[in-house]
Amino acid sequence: MDAFSIISFFGFTILVGVIAWYATRKTNEKSADGYYLGGRSLGAITIAGSLLLTNLSAEQIVGLNGQSFAEGVLVMAWETLAAIAMILTAIFLLPKYMSVGITTIPQFIQNRFDQQTKAILSVLFLIAFGIVLLPTILYSGSLAFSTMFDLPSMLGISEWGVIWICVWTIGIIGSIYAIFGGLKAVAVSDLINAIGLLTGGLLIPVFGLMAIGDGSVSAGLDTLWNSNPEKFEAAGGITSSIPVGTIFTGMMIAQIYYWGTNQSILQRVFGAKSLKEGQKGMILAAFVKFLIPVIVVLPGIIAWHLFEGNLDNADQAYPALVRKVLPTVYIGFFAAVLFGAVLSSFNSLLNSSATLFGFDLYKQLFNKDANELQTVKAGKRFGLMLAVISMSISPFIKFAPDGLFSYIQQSLGSLSVPILAVVTIGILTKKVPALGAKIVLIGGVIMYLISLLILGPYFVSSALDKAGLDSSSFINGLEDADKAAYFTKIGVTDIAAHMEKISIVEAEAYPHFLHIMGILFVVNIIIMLIVGAIKPKQDIYVPKVTRVIDVTPWKWAVPVGIVITLLVLSTYLIF
Repeated sequence: MDAFSIISFFGFTILVGVIAWYATRKTNEKSADGYYLGGRSLGAITIAGSLLLTNLSAEQIVGLNGQSFAEGVLVMAWETLAAIAMILTAIFLLPKYMSVGITTIPQFIQNRFDQQTKAILSVLFLIAFGIVLLPTILYSGSLAFSTMFDLPSMLGISEWGVIWICVWTIGIIGSIYAIFGGLKAVAVSDLINAIGLLTGGLLIPVFGLMAIGDGSVSAGLDTLWNSNPEKFEAAGGITSSIPVGTIFTGMMIAQIYYWGTNQSILQRVFGAKSLKEGQKGMILAAFVKFLIPVIVVLPGIIAWHLFEGNLDNADQAYPALVRKVLPTVYIGFFAAVLFGAVLSSFNSLLNSSATLFGFDLYKQLFNKDANELQTVKAGKRFGLMLAVISMSISPFIKFAPDGLFSYIQQSLGSLSVPILAVVTIGILTKKVPALGAKIVLIGGVIMYLISLLILGPYFVSSALDKAGLDSSSFINGLEDADKAAYFTKIGVTDIAAHMEKISIVEAEAYPHFLHIMGILFVVNIIIMLIVGAIKPKQDIYVPKVTRVIDVTPWKWAVPVGIVITLLVLSTYLIF
């Protein structure tokens, strides 16, 4: 980066910090509502921006574009189907959550079941945040900066060293935002960065298509479409990362968990000044989410065309494309926007972690008589500790198999299935006891891990042995020279056909992890219903409406939601 790029990077980053400070200077950060929920003062546009930036960060941009580089437009399901989950959350779940004035999802679970169930759920959320989400956000952002701006050459150190430097720089700045600024500072900075990210993110496919079409976007799109028809097929086959059948099983489970029960997402909406503003904010974010594949999917396909499929790592597709097509004058601004997006997701999760610990665990397990100020301080201390842990783990994500985005989804599956099952039963039934929820929260995680780590590898290995084949992970783990020697040794001349055969055997040997999520969700629901039938809850749960805020729903929520849903479905008809 030249001097102008460096100045524009720091200038935009500092501007966001100043605006966030100015907007939050009068918020009482010593109270629980003030620190955790921004004083319940957030409007629809701020909520929408915060939701988008909490979700859309480097792990999304880098990971999904990496998957689209390898597989094409079919990976848009992670984004387009999210819009439907957000509509369902806004219409059906938010009224139930917000009418009882909760601050956290575990608080809702406590009201429905008991304190022990809430504590288990809070611990599961914190494990997901600290071991999976926070480290992957830091790593993906660091990888993007390292590749996009060739920082190893610029700084004269190894890529591994650059990753460590970037991880700790992003982590320390994000911790300051989240721990000392509270939710409102996070939400305001999210809104500004959301505008910047959407603007900057749209520039990448535009310049990429211009590079393909000799200066013409339409010509570039026409060439891309006609030259790579296989990349624009939305129905994934059995060997793809998203076989078409998974859209109706685990895909929707993952989406509804993320948008309907995930504390880091819903905390933005719980900070709304009214139910109407919360619904409008989430539905507005759903509409933008429907358009997001232009930023997180299309660039990967453009990169496939421009680089002719030749990259060492699919996750390098997006940063390599940015480095190739983005004019120098925009680099500083885009770096600041991407930095803001990484910070946003990191500090949003960190703020939610502080909320979960301070509000749900500290008072229950450590200091039952703690006042609000003590609770907030405890949450901040825990957030700082979790930040250090995640920064220490993050660089090692480099060694995760199967790509960044796949790693995230498979890891979260162990938590999303039982959590969503418990919330679903908690809302739809009144007699299922806390015992059923506890069995599922613990047993559901164990069942998924057994399926993913023991049963899956066993059946795949047996099928490969029977077919006389090695696993694809073994082959992909070899260096190029070793791969050539391996294929020569076993007499393979058509390498692509051989790898396809391995992929088919692996896919047929054991169900896709998204199918496993769908199956286990049903199993968990049945377990809870059986426990409820054998030992029904004696004191029937009756939600206590608190009217902390105005809970009048937005009158246009249903019709607007239907329109957005039809738009999502239309994309599958087009592709």
